[in-house]
Amino acid sequence: MEIPPKSPDGSEKSPQSKELLTSNTASTLCISSRSESVWTSASRSKWDIYHKPVIVVSVGAAVFLFGIVITSLSCIQIKNKNVYKMCGPAFLSLGLMLLVCGLVWIPIIRKKQKQRQKSQFLQSLKSFFFNR
Repeated sequence: MEIPPKSPDGSEKSPQSKELLTSNTASTLCISSRSESVWTSASRSKWDIYHKPVIVVSVGAAVFLFGIVITSLSCIQIKNKNVYKMCGPAFLSLGLMLLVCGLVWIPIIRKKQKQRQKSQFLQSLKSFFFNR
């Protein structure tokens, strides 16, 4: 266990000073946290907001089309017909899952953006009326 350093006059630190140290550390942690970015909102472009769901939709559509091609190859007389019959539906389902997830993600982001705009508006109203 570490012994706290003594002050130059030889007296030990009081319990109040220990509380001040811990609260100072807590406020420092709060300042450096990611939650600060919620309050300092810079305007972002549409691509910055929607790039992840657009990428998921694009990859899902590509995998779904690849699954269609593989499944259609199983209808033609080829050597490895069983392999195409197994892999085709797997790619179809994976592509469809990614496509639907991306398409559902876009309205969720729109709803969050509207809520954020409302909360910023309410914060500005509150600060206008209460800071007079």
